[in-house]
Amino acid sequence: MPIQVYNTLSREKEEFRPINAERVGFYVCGPTVYDYFHVGNARPLVVFDIIRRYLIYKGYNVRYVMNLTDIDDKIIMRATEKGVSSQHLARTYINAFFEDIQKLGIRPADIYPRATDHIADIIDLIQRLILDEYAYEKGGDVFFDVRKFKTYAALSRKKLDDLHSGIRIAVDKRKNDPLDFVLWKASKPGEPSWGSPWGPGRPGWHIECSSMSMKYLGESFDFHAGGQDLIFPHHENERAQSEAASGKPFARYWLHNGFLDIHGEKMAKSAGNFISARELLKTCTAAAFRLFLSQKHYRSPVEFSNELLQAAVTTSSRLSASISKIHAFAGSYFDSQGSVPVAVTAAQQDYKKAIDKLHQNAVIAMDDDFNTPAAISHIFDLVRVTNKFIADSESEEIDRELVAIGLKYLEDHNSYLGIWGLGDSQVESEKIADVVDAILRIRQDLRQKKHYDAADGIRDELLKSGLTIEDAPEGATWRWSD
Repeated sequence: MPIQVYNTLSREKEEFRPINAERVGFYVCGPTVYDYFHVGNARPLVVFDIIRRYLIYKGYNVRYVMNLTDIDDKIIMRATEKGVSSQHLARTYINAFFEDIQKLGIRPADIYPRATDHIADIIDLIQRLILDEYAYEKGGDVFFDVRKFKTYAALSRKKLDDLHSGIRIAVDKRKNDPLDFVLWKASKPGEPSWGSPWGPGRPGWHIECSSMSMKYLGESFDFHAGGQDLIFPHHENERAQSEAASGKPFARYWLHNGFLDIHGEKMAKSAGNFISARELLKTCTAAAFRLFLSQKHYRSPVEFSNELLQAAVTTSSRLSASISKIHAFAGSYFDSQGSVPVAVTAAQQDYKKAIDKLHQNAVIAMDDDFNTPAAISHIFDLVRVTNKFIADSESEEIDRELVAIGLKYLEDHNSYLGIWGLGDSQVESEKIADVVDAILRIRQDLRQKKHYDAADGIRDELLKSGLTIEDAPEGATWRWSD
């Protein structure tokens, strides 16, 4: 089944067809590095990491580019407050950014272009726009002429007249139109600046992304991604200036993730309601946080609360422990390259059919606009079915080989989701499994001594913690409760 992608430009799901069969171009708007990024900022980082990994899982060669905005009004303002240079501030938070995405289990981008390393490219792009009369210079500033680009606002579906009526700030009278946006800003005293044909200054935010994405992915590429708040004006302006310069479609598919809300409001530094990702990861594993985000579709809003996050922490811990138990049962068969065993008994045949179906259903869910909640539901069922099969197993060799297939399916899906086994979670889950096994040995000793009330008490307490104990003649087994 082909992958279906919801395209913000068309407002429809479309079949994914790469522009270039040899390489998929994927551009994500990265951070403006003036502070630590918060958990709301982390959502697009995780969301598009999962989508990129899934494309790789499906066999695509993906070139993944994420820019770093290292010159901006916010950076200049924060640097002034701290009494340091803009360059020093940006470098500090770029280093912190790399530390934090590593903790989140995010695969590094293939390229992290920085705006200040591409000033010459940006100037060249602005000159092309001026030459084609899509841009004009006034007093050292260069503006994009919105009215010249006939399909402006096609991405955001906004009406130009409504945008005009919504303007509430003083309009720069040098502009041909109040909606015209800046491509090059003349520098103010004391600000960082670079030489240009229009005098010393620095690039505008929108032109930075256009220049860097086209430099590394070409004038037309497959995916352009970011949060919903970037649709207008950032992505709208990127699309306009890029297509005006090249005369070609810019990005084929525009992907936008929903907000992460706290108490019904978008989490944002400006609102003062944010929690930094590095603070969060002191009390929550990366796997648990990725699970928390993945339990909602990437285009839907996510409500953040300690209660919901802790539920994800508990679920992720249980999941990791279950995977460890499955891995222990499958043993060396997981790494073998042998042929698929032939199921003999009815139970073996049923198990093989069940895991094949659940695996395929997870793939179908991901192919439908990267529907992680549905995929995770099938993955949880695969874990549950496998745990039940292990509990009922008579430890025959063929059972272990079949479970190894189930484990391979699980690890394949985790290769893009990353919802268990990140950081210390795998180690912690193995410790949990060891502790439970020790408790079961104590309980078995109590049963042999006919202390049934005490043994039943242990079973009941474990059930309260989410563990189901199943007694059998050859000994007790455990699994996480459904």
